[in-house]
Amino acid sequence: MLYRTLATLALFAASAATAHPQIELKGVSGPLADNIELYLDRLPAKNNLGSRRFQTKVIEDVKLAGRAVGYYRMNIEPSLVGKEQKQKLRLTIQPGEALRLKSVKVEIFGEAAKDPEFTKLVKQLGPKVNHRVHHGRYEEIKNQLNSLALRRGYFQAKFVKQELSVAPRLLQGFIHIQFDSGPRYHFGEVTFEGSQIREERLRSMLPFKPGEYYQSSQLGELNQSLAETNWFRSIDVTVDDPETVDQHLAVKVKVEPQIRNIVETGLGYSTDLGPRIKLNWNKPWLNDRGHSLSSKMALSGPEQTVEAGYKWPKKNVTEDFYKLNFGIKNKDLEDTRSQEYNTSLERHWLLEDAWYRTASIRWLYEDYVQGTDSGSANLIMPGISFSRSWDSGGSMPSEATRYLIGTEISDPAWGSDSSFARVRSRVGWIGSLSDDQRYLVRLDAGAVLMEAITELPPSLRFFAGGDNSIRGYSYESISPVDTEGNLLGARYLATAALEYQHRVSGNWWAAAFFDAGSAWNDKADIYRGVGLGVRWASPVGPIRIDIAWGLDVPSDQALQLHFSLGPEL
Repeated sequence: MLYRTLATLALFAASAATAHPQIELKGVSGPLADNIELYLDRLPAKNNLGSRRFQTKVIEDVKLAGRAVGYYRMNIEPSLVGKEQKQKLRLTIQPGEALRLKSVKVEIFGEAAKDPEFTKLVKQLGPKVNHRVHHGRYEEIKNQLNSLALRRGYFQAKFVKQELSVAPRLLQGFIHIQFDSGPRYHFGEVTFEGSQIREERLRSMLPFKPGEYYQSSQLGELNQSLAETNWFRSIDVTVDDPETVDQHLAVKVKVEPQIRNIVETGLGYSTDLGPRIKLNWNKPWLNDRGHSLSSKMALSGPEQTVEAGYKWPKKNVTEDFYKLNFGIKNKDLEDTRSQEYNTSLERHWLLEDAWYRTASIRWLYEDYVQGTDSGSANLIMPGISFSRSWDSGGSMPSEATRYLIGTEISDPAWGSDSSFARVRSRVGWIGSLSDDQRYLVRLDAGAVLMEAITELPPSLRFFAGGDNSIRGYSYESISPVDTEGNLLGARYLATAALEYQHRVSGNWWAAAFFDAGSAWNDKADIYRGVGLGVRWASPVGPIRIDIAWGLDVPSDQALQLHFSLGPEL
């Protein structure tokens, strides 16, 4: 039995490649053909095809490409075909049977032998008996072992043995890898430098304690938590050089304070509210306890709002904080004219299962005219909500989820004008069928219980229609009407959107959608909309342009253009 130990063969990823313009392959297909083409693509574009030296070079490259994916007994016959000006070198290939792994041993020594992450890695990515010999996958498992060792603090890790041997006559391959991780390093003491915030506030964000096992991902978590506070302009998290310390890595966090005032201005447009001017003024830190102030103003034709919020964190900065909000809003849209004054106190918690819980108490005073109905409302509403969101990242993520459910309660017992409970729920999902196909599902529902709808101000009633509701209908144009045809607002709301997107090129997508739903009091009349759209994954977020047809309105009002910028859920 003859065994040969091979030097590592370079294996190019089997991605789409253009075949060499002077060479034609016959007898091979699939991954083998792809890998051969990638090897041949390195050759010059023009060659002397009749040269024995060139043909020998080509045949050797083809054999190397085949061996890289397990084909060691290839038979290759070169021939020239075509006329002189368009002559090609045809390679008629008989690949033969691929070599299969007869024996596979991947052994882990050192402290990593008891680390479940290494066991999981070998089980998921490690080569298996009877698998085709594949040099690229052999190199991949070695690279993954090294990478995992570095991420989990095995800085003395090394290969004791790394061998891929083959017996071509027996169509067999053999892998033997011995990986000694050595000892696992620990986190040492953590020091902070340059911070204007109290150190105990910063330490509350540490995802590890000195003495615990090192994990590079926890350094990333620390960096992200510090960045999310917006207290710092720059953040640099470093550890000791593993070669200079005794298995305990001190962590040094160097920060630079954020500027005291951040002012942002902008112009925007949406088909719901038309042109809009925005002004944001934020003070990311007010004192060494990390309190912050945010304020924003948005002016459009139908709506003008001014809002301010004061936030102060508790001991666990990113997961537990209070926020005091104040807002003024003037609205003149469709049959609604109102002036709102809101003040609320909120307590936010991040729960263990990644849900945010928010408890609040809100005071609302609103003067309004809704159709032929007018009045004022003075309401005090304690409430609670639960929310959870996640996405895979990017302007248009391949996967995302969003859940929100909340309720507010009003009663004369604590000084409100009315007695009611208002419930609101929103859920949404984004998924991918492939790299070039996405889908979106969005559901929205709400209800007001106990009180007659005419006793509530417009801001607590429900309306449907618009960019993020039922497309094909103008903004908040769907609700019950009074005897004169004026919109009243509704006690109940339910809408749904289903959208399919297909990548056209790069960051541009085409979309088709169907929306349906209603806002009603006693009986729901379902309104439907269908349409086509364009999506651009811009650097500032997805930009959406839709042409929608309302299926349940007069034909002269059915066509609507929708333009919006911002998150899809």
